[in-house]
Amino acid sequence: MNQDALTAQEVADYLSQNPAFFEDHADVFASLTVPHPHQARAISLGERQILTLRGRVKEQEQRLMQLLHHAGGNERIHQALMQWCARMLAEPDAQQIPAHIVRSLTDQFDLDAIALRVWNLPALTDTGLAQDVNDEIRQQAAALQQPYCGPLKDQAAAGWLATEPASLAILPLRALNQEQPVGLLVMGSADPQRFTTDMSTDFLQLIALLAGAALGRLAVVAPDVA
Repeated sequence: MNQDALTAQEVADYLSQNPAFFEDHADVFASLTVPHPHQARAISLGERQILTLRGRVKEQEQRLMQLLHHAGGNERIHQALMQWCARMLAEPDAQQIPAHIVRSLTDQFDLDAIALRVWNLPALTDTGLAQDVNDEIRQQAAALQQPYCGPLKDQAAAGWLATEPASLAILPLRALNQEQPVGLLVMGSADPQRFTTDMSTDFLQLIALLAGAALGRLAVVAPDVA
């Protein structure tokens, strides 16, 4: 092989295929220098390797801190959900559950705006919670298999909110063991990054499950007490 024609890739391939090269030529390894990655000076290969390893360790530390931060945030959300669920379970008057859902979610998750609309719940037919619900809304709710998260994007249900949001989440609510939804929960935020199309919806699905199960108590009108 003509050594003058060697390419950098060929040299790299040779060294990769011959790991004993630097053991056999330790003096070459000790004398080679490379540019410092951050300073205008040359350093030995050994020192350059140490810098590389330090950089990797720092990256791993940063990733670990991010994981710990996310874990802490998830734990806070879990605690908030548990408190919210406990309050709903402790509510003796089922008629107060819709207001409780809205009020507690607003407080627990610091939401800018929230709205709840229901249908096919006889106990709530004569309340404001059944207003502004048409066939289009019901069809959209039935088509949602998981919460919608993202921009306003001409979402009709966003009109229920007191203020126009920059981002919103729309949760279909289903009573336990029911395929068709009985309502929609709409949460809006002035922060366009609060609800994004690529965010995980695990916690929102849990909220929808708990709210739907609680509203299931209102699926049948309670009999009048003589």
